[in-house]
Amino acid sequence: MFEYELQQIRSAELIREAQNHRLAQEALRGRRAARRAAARESGQNDTEGQSHSPRPRRHRFARAA
Repeated sequence: MFEYELQQIRSAELIREAQNHRLAQEALRGRRAARRAAARESGQNDTEGQSHSPRPRRHRFARAA
């Protein structure tokens, strides 16, 4: 009987842990979505794909002679 009660306690504990984890993930997804929406509204997506360095991008292959 004691082992059964321990198992029930552990099961309830795992369920609570999983619920807290799901809640944290949902909050994280919400923050990311809000950040993306704010970036879209402010027009920051026009710089997407550009590098942070000021030098021009080199070509991948050398020019043929």
